[in-house]
Amino acid sequence: MASFLAVPLKKTYDVDFVKPLRRFIQETYSQADPDEYNQALNDFNKLRNSMITKSVDKHESALEVLNRYYDQLVAIEGKFPITENQIRVQFKWRDGFDEGSFLAGKRTLAIASAMYEKVCMLFNIAALQSQIAAVQNHDSDEGLKCAAKYFQQSCGIFGHLKDIVMSHIQQDPTPDLSPDTLNALSALMLAQAQESIYKKCASDRMKESMVAKVAFQCSELYADAMKLMQLHSIKELWPKDWLPCVAMKQAAYHALAEFNQSVVSQQTKSYGEEISRLQHALELMNAAQSRGGVNFNFKNELAKIQRALQNAKKDNDFIYHDKVPDIKTLPVIGRATIAKPTPVPSTFSSNFTDLFEKLVPLAVHDALTSFENRKSQIVNMEIGRLREATQLMNSVMASLNLPASIEDLSGQKVPQSVLDKATQLQELQGITYLEKLMQDLPQLLARNQEILDESMKMLDDEEKSDRQLRDQFKERWTRTGSETLTKPMREEGMKYGSILQNATHADKVVQEKYNKHRNAIALLSKPLKELESSLPQASAEGGLQNSQVVKELRSLCDEVETIKAERDAIEASIKDATFDMAPKFFAVMAGDGLIPEEAVSMSELDRVYSPLREQVSESIHRQESILARMQNANTEFCNAKSSNQSAAQRDTVLKDLAAGFDMFMELKGNLEEGTKFYNDLTPLLVRLQGKISDFCFARKTEKDELMADLQKSIVNTPSQAPPVTPRYQGGPPPSAAPGISTSTSETRVPPPRPPPPSVSTSTPSSAPTSAPGAIAASAPPVSSTGPSLPYPMQPGGPVQQYPGYGTPPQGVPPAGSGASWSAPYPQPAYQGQMPMPASYNPYNPYMSYGQPPPQYPGQQPGYAGQQAPYPYPNPNQPQGYPNQQYPQQQWR
Repeated sequence: MASFLAVPLKKTYDVDFVKPLRRFIQETYSQADPDEYNQALNDFNKLRNSMITKSVDKHESALEVLNRYYDQLVAIEGKFPITENQIRVQFKWRDGFDEGSFLAGKRTLAIASAMYEKVCMLFNIAALQSQIAAVQNHDSDEGLKCAAKYFQQSCGIFGHLKDIVMSHIQQDPTPDLSPDTLNALSALMLAQAQESIYKKCASDRMKESMVAKVAFQCSELYADAMKLMQLHSIKELWPKDWLPCVAMKQAAYHALAEFNQSVVSQQTKSYGEEISRLQHALELMNAAQSRGGVNFNFKNELAKIQRALQNAKKDNDFIYHDKVPDIKTLPVIGRATIAKPTPVPSTFSSNFTDLFEKLVPLAVHDALTSFENRKSQIVNMEIGRLREATQLMNSVMASLNLPASIEDLSGQKVPQSVLDKATQLQELQGITYLEKLMQDLPQLLARNQEILDESMKMLDDEEKSDRQLRDQFKERWTRTGSETLTKPMREEGMKYGSILQNATHADKVVQEKYNKHRNAIALLSKPLKELESSLPQASAEGGLQNSQVVKELRSLCDEVETIKAERDAIEASIKDATFDMAPKFFAVMAGDGLIPEEAVSMSELDRVYSPLREQVSESIHRQESILARMQNANTEFCNAKSSNQSAAQRDTVLKDLAAGFDMFMELKGNLEEGTKFYNDLTPLLVRLQGKISDFCFARKTEKDELMADLQKSIVNTPSQAPPVTPRYQGGPPPSAAPGISTSTSETRVPPPRPPPPSVSTSTPSSAPTSAPGAIAASAPPVSSTGPSLPYPMQPGGPVQQYPGYGTPPQGVPPAGSGASWSAPYPQPAYQGQMPMPASYNPYNPYMSYGQPPPQYPGQQPGYAGQQAPYPYPNPNQPQGYPNQQYPQQQWR
């Protein structure tokens, strides 16, 4: 029987996974060390290269390599977003049915998308399955089972691709990936699977009724495949022997179905039906033979049908004499639908192991990132509440000059609290440290701003270049527009730009605070003796040292210190709270496929942070009560020493020092956070710059390739329209002379017919002769009934003309000439008369006198001027009769 058809594989080109994927791990999975995945990245790269080299082997081991690579693609789909605007790895695949040519090039499509790579890999898996099925030993049971299995799997994959290809590629695919092509291939694979099952049923000698149904279903499936393969959009795609093979098998298996059903008819003693089905089977097998031509491989089946028909007719003629019914009156053979598409499995490889198993899916990573952002918001908000309350408490105490005002009532020494603050400030390098931080901030800001500006400039330049080329080439510039691909990167750049603007504003606020308290901070940074000499002297207030109001103020100051210590503990608890959210997100994703991140995150955050929030609120409430009592006690204390003017001045300086110390600690924290912020922002901006640089480089490479293809197509396209076809080759008439109409509706007028020679009817021998090739100087007018066609004029001979083409000359032809004016066709030339040139054919509108005849398809070799029969209707043939092809006049 005829061999099976195998789908050719798509060809691809090498890509590099290591560099882009490693960079993505470094940029996105901040907790992962990229060096840990070097081996996995190299193995993944080798797996794809092995897939390319192994694809040529029509063996299950090669199919396993393709399966492993496809499964790995599916496994990393959620971890590495390989798209045009994220991880840009460009996959270039060639049309599987395109053999290529020198001028036209090859049909290829390159897209930076893992979806496109998956589609092409599924196509190749299905194609290789069809090749493995086609090379099986179809004379053995195991070979037929394997072929049927792989054909059904291939059918399922092609059918699945038909449904997803447009949504995955989102642009016009190569012809082999068009939905019409995939639908036709799916139908063809299903028909070949049914054919394998038929061969198995026939070899197992199953009942003829079942074999007939299997064969009839096979014929129907081949008929469906033939219809789909003959669609106008894909008809020219197939190899030249495919359509004849499918058409042959459609008729052959219908014939085999009728043959097997005839055996059933014989068994039921319906001998007339047996003969009718055998006759129909023979007709179908003859049709299959004519369709298949040299590829017809059902010769044994044809001979078997012929012998069966001969024996059936012989037995019926001599024994049964059963009436042979018309095949149209017989019941239709049923169908046995055994071959069915195999659904696409979730994993193709039997022993697949994810090379990047340690990396969480990007959806889980994004959920964890969102959770961390929510956690940071809560932490910053609660710590901000604590620090704001502490700052308020410090400012109130500084305004009240506490505890310095109650520590040294003698007015001569530096209070102990001021000494402690000065010592602590000097240990932190004092104002020198602040000024250094203040000087570094503008440089860090300028560096980050420069990186961001350069990144945005690269995007602008790339988009400008793409827009110019799109305007230049219009619809031929087929790649995705830059404004679409760069939108996420521009949004990220805008986000960083907004962050830098906010940071610039914060820097100004810090600068203003520093300028306001610079003198106090500078004074606290001086040595102890200079600090003591800088304080105003005051008279002693020793009488207040043991007063009740001073004792109360000291107690309140101790409570303030206690609250500060408690807040440090609360802040540490808020910062140190830990969560293990990955298992929770995995469990939710495994159940629903989606992650309701907000609901899961807020539930867990409330569980941990609710008690800490209550502690913060309770601490702030206690502070309000303490500050109210402190202000009342301080008012009473101030009234007791209000008469001392020097003491008031001293208190003012001490207040400034206390406020300066608090501001130093605040500015130190702000400037250190600002420095850390700028330093942390720099790698993010560098990462964005690298991503944009890679994108622009990939787009430039893509642009160069597309420009090369366009230039090749432009070179192969004629620069202008071809010249006008000459009139003698069937082109339009040239521009007429002035005063002559050139309307296309008018009949073309050939040159006038030369007049006949003056010949005497009584004495033919006395007729004047003219020189060979001479043409009369005058011509009769053109007939009003139609154009007069010129005919060969022989010196001394008659002029012959078809009836209805011009008015024949008056008179009678010379006697003995054998010519007649009423003869419908030209008569042969006389012996001795000069023939016209062999190239001259008056019936050919495409030829001119003296030009060689055109070569038409079907022209037979022969004498000079001999041509194939004229293919158009004969003007002399009566209407209503079929056109006959008359030979042209030959001159000897």
